[in-house]
Order: sequence, then structure tokens, then C-alpha cells
Amino acid sequence: MKITHLLLALALAALTGCESSKHGHSAAEAAISKADAERTALAQAPGGTIKEGELEKEHGRLIWSFDIAIPGSADIKEVQVDAQTGKLVSVQTETAADEAKETAKEKK
Repeated sequence: MKITHLLLALALAALTGCESSKHGHSAAEAAISKADAERTALAQAPGGTIKEGELEKEHGRLIWSFDIAIPGSADIKEVQVDAQTGKLVSVQTETAADEAKETAKEKK
């Protein structure tokens, strides 16, 4: 019976678009939708494409964090948007070397 409940919960989550990040935060915790946060982030990198986006907690604040590829550049723009207010938190440019270090660090 418990497996049935789990399957039902998973099916409902899929149907309602419930998201969770690798850090265990769900989109339901955020007042700002991922789509709205993406629009804010992309405004900081015109012509850019979101490579990755996740909900995470940094310095006690729930944020949407996006890695945006910039056309004609190997650099990545990391844009963070407050998941409660929708305000821009930070914009940083990461070189390909910075990105490789971060990826290696995350694998550990």
C-alpha cells in the first residue's frame, strides 16, 4: 500500500510541475516561479541561453541560480535571483576555467 501512495505522489508532482533541485529545495518553497526568475536572469545577458537553473539556499536566502551561455564567448554568466522577492541578487562572469573548477568541486 505504501508503494501505491509513493507512486501517486510522484505522479501528482509530475502533473503539477513540482520541481526540486539537487539541494533538496522545491519550487513550492519559492514565491517567484522559475519562469519569472529566468526572465529576470536573461535580461542581464541579452541573447544568452540558460544552460542550467536551480533553486538553492545561499547565505540563508532562497535563490534561483542560472548559468547563462553568452553567444560568441566561452564565458558563463551566473545570475542569481531572490526566490521570494524576484530581485536580482548577483551577476558574475565565470571563465571556462572557473566553470571547470566548479564542476570538479561539485563532483567530490
